[in-house]
Amino acid sequence: MATAFLTSSFILGSSSDSGHALPFLCSNKKLRSRHRARYRNPTGFHAFCQSKTEEKQIRRYSPFLEGASVDGTASLVPDDWQAVPDIWRSSSEKYGDLVALTDPYHDPPSSLTYKQLEKEILDFSEGLRIVGVQPEEKIALFADNSCRWLVADQGIMATGAINVVRGSRSSVEELLQIYHHSDSVAIAVDSPELFNRISEEFCSKAVMKFVVLLWGEKSSLVSDGKIPIFNYKEILDLGRKSCKSMADSDDGRKYSMYEAINSDDIATVVYTSGTSGNPKGVMLTHRNLLHQIKNLGDIVPAVGGDKFLSMLPPWHCYERASEYFAFTRGIEQFYTTVRKLKADLRQYQPDFVISVPLVYETLYSGIHKQISSSSTVLKLITLAFIRISLAYMEFKRIYEGTYLTRKQKQSSHLVSIADWLWARVVAAVLWPLHVMGQNLIYSKIQSVIGISKAGISGGGNLPSHVDKFFEAIGIKLLNGYGLTETSPVVAARHPSCNVLGSVGHPIRHTEFKVVDSETGEVLQPGLSGIVKVRGPQVMKGYYKNPGATEQVLDEDGWLNTGDIGWIAPHHSIGRSRRCGGVVVLEGRAKDTIVLSTGENVEPVELEEAASRSSLIQQIVVIGQDQRRLGAIIVPNKEEALLAAKNLSLVDIDASDLSKETMKSLLSQDLQKWTSSCSFQIGRILIVDEPFTIDNGLMTLTMKIRRDRVVARYKEQINNLFK
Repeated sequence: MATAFLTSSFILGSSSDSGHALPFLCSNKKLRSRHRARYRNPTGFHAFCQSKTEEKQIRRYSPFLEGASVDGTASLVPDDWQAVPDIWRSSSEKYGDLVALTDPYHDPPSSLTYKQLEKEILDFSEGLRIVGVQPEEKIALFADNSCRWLVADQGIMATGAINVVRGSRSSVEELLQIYHHSDSVAIAVDSPELFNRISEEFCSKAVMKFVVLLWGEKSSLVSDGKIPIFNYKEILDLGRKSCKSMADSDDGRKYSMYEAINSDDIATVVYTSGTSGNPKGVMLTHRNLLHQIKNLGDIVPAVGGDKFLSMLPPWHCYERASEYFAFTRGIEQFYTTVRKLKADLRQYQPDFVISVPLVYETLYSGIHKQISSSSTVLKLITLAFIRISLAYMEFKRIYEGTYLTRKQKQSSHLVSIADWLWARVVAAVLWPLHVMGQNLIYSKIQSVIGISKAGISGGGNLPSHVDKFFEAIGIKLLNGYGLTETSPVVAARHPSCNVLGSVGHPIRHTEFKVVDSETGEVLQPGLSGIVKVRGPQVMKGYYKNPGATEQVLDEDGWLNTGDIGWIAPHHSIGRSRRCGGVVVLEGRAKDTIVLSTGENVEPVELEEAASRSSLIQQIVVIGQDQRRLGAIIVPNKEEALLAAKNLSLVDIDASDLSKETMKSLLSQDLQKWTSSCSFQIGRILIVDEPFTIDNGLMTLTMKIRRDRVVARYKEQINNLFK
């Protein structure tokens, strides 16, 4: 039965908001009686105190973040966390005065300790309650990586509301589609530039209770003043005053029904389309994300004071879960951008960098470009040392038992002992030269790259040549695997068992199986099939899309990842004795090219091999329903011109290459780098425009949208295969 009571609510406005922050009532409950008195405060905000008889309002809260103020309870034990925001109370108590984050490139630059960060999240969440956010409402958070994104994200969660996240580089149409489909009621935007870009469509086609501007000034906004708009500081100020008022008086608590957030409540909806198709809203619960927070320490052994460099979009699950976890370890996070990455690696010398394969490929290319521009003698010496170190690491993997194989039958004891001895002897011979390379060359590269403990790669395929190169020069890369639907990490290479060529062992509480794509039969280790996973990190489902949920998630909790892979067999002896159970991925099932001959081709193998060529900037292998494979190539024109001059194909003062010369060079180089692959590429289509996020040919996480590339060049592809 509902309880009637007398309460006070605030109607808030500002005399200096230029019509942006209009007065409105925080509660939408029907009033039975009302008395009004007006008060002024020195901040310019005016408040109207209203007395009314109504049902108690539900106030959802994060149990251990706000438990002390609600019922006097709090916990520092991770096993007791029930909601993601609970982590901030623990971190504040453990690491209070340590710097949690540094955001140098926004205006104003920001630096917050753990205590300050917890307080800012509490104030922001309370400010959202004051402006009308209700439990379980959807709040769209369209913004890029920054400290204020983190505060807004956690502030929304702490109210029991659900945030719907996307980056500012998405199209207006996509953002509007996400807003409508998610049933969002309000929006937090990154900047005035983003708001002005979307305002016409949103104001005419969407209903918004309010807008929160995270960065910039409201004076820069183009608005008709019909929608209340608050800047970041105003939300904090409202929350701070409300918190102080509740601390000074018990009246507020008497008029609210407090409900703790449950671990199975939805925390966020993340829209993802992978590299094709319409976006689907992945519902992730607090339990899903807490699994990541509690278990990623097995992969990333971070300790208090470690430095992390953050550059990925935070709405992407990989960056997001990694950040949550890292802040429970007392690290200091530095925000950077793609443009600032090189300088910030040198300046901050991070212990860990969590990023996508493209970043490590870019670093790899930059190092090799620097080597190529050196004097002939230095270049030859450097490349010779790198080849020696690559060989040394190969033999080291053999005697350490981390040499990956899919053979189910292990070698005999005699063969295994001979193999181990041979690898030990050769490695011992190569070791002094490897150490010399480390002292003379690799140490200089390491000082520039600055990754002192490990680079963590995820969100895509890590090319083997990049993986082996960084291992050879002494920079550890740990490769992982996951999906938005799994919060995201399901497997990763451990620092103590870094099996190259794999994505590592399943993380704790996670199960894997590989099944036949047609029969669904579980396959033996070493055999390729569709990878399925099960664990506490698997999503609740797709928002308002039960059909799509049923297609990928069965009644036993197994998620069909859509990836093709295999699980390494267990060997008790031999070069692969420590590889048993690691997961190896071969590509996406939907990316498989079926030739007219009936042969199935995984394009990733060819694309990875071809990407080693300095002449190829980007490549997409094509050939569906054709007799032979082809490729769409974006050439590296500078490198191609330099190669042509070195081969005397053009004059030394030439500034461009003919189409015929470019095609001939690329074809020869392509054949060279892919000669060891199972299939060969025949015809090639050269295009000048790179595949980018802006032209829609790459995802926001920098993966090529294969289907869109093929669709854009459909006519040229048809002509290519005539």
